[in-house]
Amino acid sequence: MSENTQSPRKPRVAVVFGGRSSEHAISVVTAGAVLRAIDRTKYDVLPIGITTDGRWALTADAPERMAIAERSLPNVSDLTESERGGVVLSVDPANREVVYTEPGAVPKALGEVDVVFPMLHGPYGEDGTLQGLLELSGVPYVGAGVLASAVGQDKEYMKRVFTSFGLPVGPYEVIRPREWEQNPAAARKKIVEFAADHGWPLFVKPARGGSSMGITKVDDLSGLDEAIEEARRHDPKILVESLLRGREIECGVLEFEDGPRASVPAEIPPVTDHDFYDFEAKYIDSASGIVPAPIGDEATAEVQRLAVAAYEAVSCEGLVRADFFLTEDGDFVINEINTMPGFTPISMYPRMWQESGVGYPELVDRLIQAALTRSTGLR
Repeated sequence: MSENTQSPRKPRVAVVFGGRSSEHAISVVTAGAVLRAIDRTKYDVLPIGITTDGRWALTADAPERMAIAERSLPNVSDLTESERGGVVLSVDPANREVVYTEPGAVPKALGEVDVVFPMLHGPYGEDGTLQGLLELSGVPYVGAGVLASAVGQDKEYMKRVFTSFGLPVGPYEVIRPREWEQNPAAARKKIVEFAADHGWPLFVKPARGGSSMGITKVDDLSGLDEAIEEARRHDPKILVESLLRGREIECGVLEFEDGPRASVPAEIPPVTDHDFYDFEAKYIDSASGIVPAPIGDEATAEVQRLAVAAYEAVSCEGLVRADFFLTEDGDFVINEINTMPGFTPISMYPRMWQESGVGYPELVDRLIQAALTRSTGLR
């Protein structure tokens, strides 16, 4: 006598993207690339876009509409299926069901979610806020946890953690919101004294930003106030760094079954049409890195060691891109890590792993599988 057997359902992946930060558009582009790569024979996919005003919206599963086209950046609002409807994730760990609601209509259950792939960059997504919500909801997710996400987003505390673990960092100064608001002259003097100690030019940047947005290279005192205001448009706390003369080297870290491993490194060559590797160079003008970086076996092994050490120092999970300077003296200085690096078609993280033998679809699959095997909560 035959028995009726039902095939187990495929794991359901919610790809969450967009968000309230200034990196909204890059998050959309990144999510488009990931949606293209997810194996639909292996996973069910639910795209959820977060608008710039924070509404969770059901969006079209349309990766072709999520790319940069003719220098125009995409937006979640162009992908939503309703201007008023919202997606709600339960905060009950016993219930992973996603519900869609519209004013005046009966809520519609969209089914359970097994794992979230948070393709958000910057505040309100990459900084531990979304990760905290998912921990409360009991839903596994790709990438770093609450603490690592928060530390990885805040460049000041990131550098403090690196220093405590003996990792080499460059000179920096922090201007906190209250300092600038209560006594801008004193805050400005603090930066001028930093420049006197370390020399011009300086880089003035948001302390909790990414994608090179809000960063200004300041060659002398005349450009300082404008640079501060530009950084503060993105974050009331700013970071000031001295120029480190050397080669820009990046290295990817990926979680494998036996622990984190480093990719071959990449080099970001000097860009001729930009002062530095800024947002336009990264995403609009498609400045390309050199993979693998031509730095020799010994330097390659050292930057891979440092990349994994940075990953471990911040207690990361899943993935990290670590950015370094290789100084003229032959030493590596870590600039920062990115706990959710870009996955656009020209992004360095996927390119480094491609060269290391892990193609894009396998990379995405590994991240999802790693998340599915982790529990939420203390671990």
